[in-house]
Amino acid sequence: MNICVYCSAKDAIGEDYKALGRKMGRWIAEKGHTLVFGGATGGLMTEVSRTAYEAGAPVVGVVPGRILATGRRSPWCTETIEVEHMNARKQKMKELADCFVCLPGSYGTLDEMFDVVAAGTVGEHRKPLYVLNHNGFYAPLMEEIALMKQERFIPAEEHYTPHFADSEEELYSLLTSHYNKLERQRIAKEQREAAMLKKQNNP
Repeated sequence: MNICVYCSAKDAIGEDYKALGRKMGRWIAEKGHTLVFGGATGGLMTEVSRTAYEAGAPVVGVVPGRILATGRRSPWCTETIEVEHMNARKQKMKELADCFVCLPGSYGTLDEMFDVVAAGTVGEHRKPLYVLNHNGFYAPLMEEIALMKQERFIPAEEHYTPHFADSEEELYSLLTSHYNKLERQRIAKEQREAAMLKKQNNP
């Protein structure tokens, strides 16, 4: 499964947050998944990609030329995709992903998060977004979403909504459930195709 991770690129963040990144990268590798991320160095992006890469996971970095020009290309990628600008980066990452994870971050992470939600809301995709609310990091955002619903800016019955996880264990459980769902869909598709082929060969 291709897991797209959005997170901070700031080195000044606390060690507690960086440890989250390392655990995420290690889990992705141990479970046999692929990491898709922004292809640059710094902060949680370094921790997630380096740990996943060193643990043997495929790591796909999607990075704009402007960031490459600053010398921040991540060396912990098995594949690097260069794109023209930030919007192209977001689009490519959405295309590659089977699901999305938001770890703690700031403007860039929020931009990517809301881009995924907005695209899902209008039906461009049905891929789930999981947000790790580590130590209440995203609690103010959750309160703002609740206010938007209360004031009817967000409908009571949403077509697409992010899933907030209050712990790493909950996040990993959500990811595992989605992987199992994808596997069931894959097997069912293969069975349908095999049945159709058999019917064609034995009219």
